[in-house]
Amino acid sequence: MKQKNVRTLIGMVMGLALTMALVPKPVEGHCQIPCGIYGDEMRFQMLEEHITTIQKSMDSIVELSADPGKNANQLIRWVVNKDTHADEMASIVTQYFLQQRLKLDDPQWAAKVKPCHEILFYAMRTKQTTDLANVEKLRAAVAAFKAVYFTKEQAEHLEESHSSEHAR
Repeated sequence: MKQKNVRTLIGMVMGLALTMALVPKPVEGHCQIPCGIYGDEMRFQMLEEHITTIQKSMDSIVELSADPGKNANQLIRWVVNKDTHADEMASIVTQYFLQQRLKLDDPQWAAKVKPCHEILFYAMRTKQTTDLANVEKLRAAVAAFKAVYFTKEQAEHLEESHSSEHAR
């Protein structure tokens, strides 16, 4: 009897999580006007922060799954949190980088688009599982994109900026 109740509860949790995922969300993309306000480095920091949050969500989901009946509300919250951050990553990649920053005439266009596709793919995979291997692949895709996105001079400048900030 108890096993049937746990299965029913898990079904309800998954149904609620699916319902919440299907609820339309307001579009919060960048304005798509060439305003020059937002910086590329900040977008990469946001991507990295989303990855860290997805990983924490996965860890919490696995831990709370030991007693799903007791932890149903928290499980739902962590699943929704994980999925929201994966969606935010997809939004940054598509609405900021692919639609605005990557120029079609850039000789490095193909080299830059490939890691963007990997980010989108692994962000989607993190929504489907709690397999941390997908988080590591996502992290590697962001690092690969960052490496090809910035010129050598830009990367050196960013590294110097970070070093001086941490020295303060």
